[in-house]
Amino acid sequence: MQGEGVLDTEVLPPMLLLMLFACFSPGPNNILCAAHGSKYSVRETLSLMVGMGLGWSVLGLLIGLATSTFEQYDTTFEVLSFVGAAYIAFLGIAMYRSSPLKAEDETQRLGFKTGVALQVVNGKAWAYFLALMTTFGTLLGSGLPPKLLIILLNLVFGVAALLVWATFGSYLSTLFSSERSGVYINRSFGVALIGVAVYLVLV
Repeated sequence: MQGEGVLDTEVLPPMLLLMLFACFSPGPNNILCAAHGSKYSVRETLSLMVGMGLGWSVLGLLIGLATSTFEQYDTTFEVLSFVGAAYIAFLGIAMYRSSPLKAEDETQRLGFKTGVALQVVNGKAWAYFLALMTTFGTLLGSGLPPKLLIILLNLVFGVAALLVWATFGSYLSTLFSSERSGVYINRSFGVALIGVAVYLVLV
């Protein structure tokens, strides 16, 4: 019998599987990190990833603490999804139109603030955490510890996924190092970001 404050570990396998697919799938954060990694480097993408991780975790904590309240505002998620989609589309267009990085080109480099902002306007992230907190958060046990565990596990999976995608983008830019190839890579990631934005609106 599960006592109060005791975690039910039987729920962990399906929850971890869901997190694995959710975190490593080609969503806004991952595609943006791959695009930024291809144009700059994994190292220069770290501040963007830190912002994403912090914004993601704070968002999860807020939703975990106010789950019952957030459930009443479906319209809020829809509005956030449209705002987030527009922002992602803007980034995609900027990436598509950008030229391969030159030594003096620093103007389009994204950082910590962009990473945090993207989480705030990501309606799908709000819905994802709400679903986790109202299902697995309850099944794991009562109180704050289960919710903190969910946030921690999401952070671990999420950061790992961002690193993988940023490395993938950086590898592509190294493999195709000519200026012409750089243009193709930028346009490919730009189209991918625009595709993600369209998906967020339609789903």
